[in-house]
Amino acid sequence: MPPQDWIYSTMSLNRSFLTVGGMTMISRVLGMVREIMIAATLGASDAADAFYAAFRLPNLFRRIFGEGAFNLAFVPMFTKSLEDGDAVARRFGTEVLAVLAGALFVFTLLATLAMPVVVYLIAAGFASNPDKLDLTVLLARLMFPYLALVSLTAMFSAVLNALGRFAVAAGAPILLNIFLIGFAGTGMATGQSVEVWLAVAVTLSGVAQLWLVVWAARRAGMRFALHRPRLTPDVKRLLILAAPAAIAGGAMQINLMVGSIIASFFDGAVAWLTYADRIYQLPLGVVGVAVGVVLMPELSRRARQGDREGARLSMNRSAEFALALTLPATVALLIISEEVARGLFERGAYTAFDAHQTGLAAALFALGLPAFVMNKVLTPAFFADEDSRTPLRLSLWAMGINTVLSLIGVWLIGWLAIPVATAIASWINIWMLWRVLRMRGYGADLRLWMRIKRMLAASLIMGLVLFTAGHILDGSLETQLARISGLLGLVLLGLASYVIAARFLGAFTLAELKAGVKRG
Repeated sequence: MPPQDWIYSTMSLNRSFLTVGGMTMISRVLGMVREIMIAATLGASDAADAFYAAFRLPNLFRRIFGEGAFNLAFVPMFTKSLEDGDAVARRFGTEVLAVLAGALFVFTLLATLAMPVVVYLIAAGFASNPDKLDLTVLLARLMFPYLALVSLTAMFSAVLNALGRFAVAAGAPILLNIFLIGFAGTGMATGQSVEVWLAVAVTLSGVAQLWLVVWAARRAGMRFALHRPRLTPDVKRLLILAAPAAIAGGAMQINLMVGSIIASFFDGAVAWLTYADRIYQLPLGVVGVAVGVVLMPELSRRARQGDREGARLSMNRSAEFALALTLPATVALLIISEEVARGLFERGAYTAFDAHQTGLAAALFALGLPAFVMNKVLTPAFFADEDSRTPLRLSLWAMGINTVLSLIGVWLIGWLAIPVATAIASWINIWMLWRVLRMRGYGADLRLWMRIKRMLAASLIMGLVLFTAGHILDGSLETQLARISGLLGLVLLGLASYVIAARFLGAFTLAELKAGVKRG
C-alpha cells in the first residue's frame, strides 16, 4: 500500500471519527442533562431503581440482537452486496428487514406478556418490596417496544454507515435524550409520576429514531419493502455469522444481568451504578462508538481487497485515536470522579452520600475504560475476516471470569464488586483478543507503542495537576454554584494540561488532527 494512500486513508478515518464522535458527544451531553434532571427528581429512590432496572431490559436485548451481533454480521455482507450494484443491495436489505422485523415483533410480544417473570429474573432483590417490583413491571412493559424500534433503527443505521453516510445514523440517538428531557420536564411541571412519563418517552423516541434513519436511507436510494419473512441463502449466511456474535453479546449482557441482580439487593445501588455508568460512558460512547462505526466498513473493504497491511494500519491508527482521548479520561476519572458526580448530580433528591457512592463506582469502572474502548477497535478485525467464533469463545471466557469475580467480590466489598469485576474481565478479554490478532498479522506497529507511552505520560502529568487542584479546592465546594464552577475549572485545567504535555512529549500534534479534517 503506497504511503500516500494510507496517509490519506488515515485522514479520512479521522474525519469520519470526528463526525460520528461529534454527533455522539451531542447525544452524550444531552444524556447527561437528562440524568441530571432524573437525579434531581428521583435521586436514588425506589422509583429511580425501578426506572433504571426497567430501562435496562430493552437496552440489554438491543445490544444482543441489534447494535452488537446484527451490525457486526450485517455491515460486511451489505458492503459486499453494494459492489454488485444497488439493486442487489436493496434485495438483500429487504430480505433481512422482513426476517428481523418478524422476529422482533414475536419476541417483543412474548416478553411483554411474561414481563413479571423477566423483571424478577433481573431484579430479584425487588421481591422484598412488592410496590417497587410492580412499578418496575409497569415501566418495563411501557418501554419494551423500544427494543424492536431501536433494533430496526440499528439496521438502517448500518446501511447508512456502509454507504459512508455517518452523520444521520450517529445523530439518531440524540432524539432519545430530547424526548426524555422534554417528558421529564412535563412530568415535573405537572406533578405527575416522572418515571411513567420517562417510560412513555423512551418508546416514542424509538418511533422518531426509526423514522429518521428510514427517511435518510430512502434519500440514499435504499428503499426496503416489508415482505413475508423468508430464509434465503443470504439471510441464512447472515444468521450463521450473527449467531456467535449474539451469543457473545448475550454473554456480556449476562454479566450486566448478574450485576443487576446483585445491585437489586442493595437499596440505591441500581441508581448509583447507572449514574456512574453515565459518567464513564461519556468518553466511552464518544470514542468507542465513533471508532466501531467507522472502522467496521473500512476493515471489510480492505479484507475483501486482500490488503492486510492496510487493514493493520487502519486498526493501529484507530487505536491511536481512541487512546489519545481515553487514557486522559481514565486518569481524570480516577482522581476527580466524586467531584464530577457532585458537580453534575448533587441537587434536589440527590445527596452528597449519593455522589460519594456514584464517584466510587465511576472510578472503578474507569479502570477498565481503555479496555472497553479497545474492544471496539479489535473486534471488527475478526468480523471483517468473517470470523465470529473467536470473539465468541473469548467473550465467554471473559463472561465467566466476570461472573465469578462478581459473586465472590460481593461478599468482600458489596455492590462495588460489580465495576471491579467488569474492569478486570474487560482487560483479560482485550489481552486474549490482542494475542490472536498478533498471530494473524494485525499486531501493533512501533508508532502506536511509542505514542501510547507518550499519551500515558501526558495523562499522568495531567493527573498530577488535577490531584493538586482538587486538593486545593477540597472543602470549598459546598454550594451548587461552587460545585459546578469547580468541576468546569477542573475539566478545563485537565484538558489544557494534557494537550500541553502531549504536544511537548510528541504524543500527537494538533496539525495531524486538523489535516485529518481538511483532507478527510
